[in-house]
Amino acid sequence: MATIGLDNLVYAKITEAANGDETYAVPKMLAKAIKADLSIELAEATLYADDALAHAIKHFKGGKLSLGVEDIGVDVAADLTGATVDKKGVLIAASEDDGCLVAVGFRALKPDNRYRYFWLYRVKFAVPSTNTQTKGDSIQFQTPTIEGTIMRRNKLDGKGKHPWKAEATEGDPAVAAPVLAGWFTTVYEPSFATT
Repeated sequence: MATIGLDNLVYAKITEAANGDETYAVPKMLAKAIKADLSIELAEATLYADDALAHAIKHFKGGKLSLGVEDIGVDVAADLTGATVDKKGVLIAASEDDGCLVAVGFRALKPDNRYRYFWLYRVKFAVPSTNTQTKGDSIQFQTPTIEGTIMRRNKLDGKGKHPWKAEATEGDPAVAAPVLAGWFTTVYEPSFATT
């Protein structure tokens, strides 16, 4: 999947019910996106029988999301990392901070000028890294990076599974236009035909 752009980076705070099912707040802008690196970890097992590979299983275990952004605002940093804003508007980070779980959405531009849309259903972020550098003969931008752990969702979908990601491509005939038109207004909920 070749892409040439990235924008509309949003997040939605998660509230968990007593049974662990997630409900999502209205999505908010996270930051202006520079880069999103998504890496997945798999639980793997292979079984050999009769001197040959008989079974290979690969299941989603978790993942990492590394976001390069222009800037992380104080309110967003407080939501994602659990830091607090004091009465003078200063962001205070403490060793005991623990940010809330969020869903993360964004879209990536493809070379054919259509977008691929994403929701990651359950992400826990760490404190963002900070890079600074003095000006020399030339100016180089220094931008923050924030890394999160991707987990599967507790809430079962209509097929009895725990989704971790939703992905849709603009122009795909199976994807109705209203689905993408509302992609960033609410976290996408899987919908399956009833039998």
